[in-house]
Amino acid sequence: MRLDDPWYEASGTVWGEPDGAEAGAPDGGPRSQEQGRSAAEIYLEVQDSPAFREVRRRYRRFVVPAAVAFLLWYLAYVIAATTAHDLMARPVAGALNVAMVAGLGQFLTTFLLTWAYARHARLHRDRAALELRWDTQEMTRGIRR
Repeated sequence: MRLDDPWYEASGTVWGEPDGAEAGAPDGGPRSQEQGRSAAEIYLEVQDSPAFREVRRRYRRFVVPAAVAFLLWYLAYVIAATTAHDLMARPVAGALNVAMVAGLGQFLTTFLLTWAYARHARLHRDRAALELRWDTQEMTRGIRR
């Protein structure tokens, strides 16, 4: 029985069974086994595959620019807070000054960046990564690690 939940590992070990022990496939049939290949070889093959490189490329195309932009924004705030006292002390509304607004902006951009990362992962990487995971599990099924 295989559930539709992609994170459900139907081929997991059964209680009292050592990890990686041979058991039948979820449908009761024998497991397919990659003859003559170790799990390490299979993982290296997957790592060299175009699908894996595409998932990594999509990850880097979002994370590197976002991390650089956020780091620059954070450093600009710290540098301004330590060097531009008059600018940071300028009132914006009542007791609220530029430093407080910029500090709250740091929190806001943290939450926005987290939301953007989760959205990007869901739309551009999760499905491909999950397919790689399923394929890798199928290839390593029955191989002792």
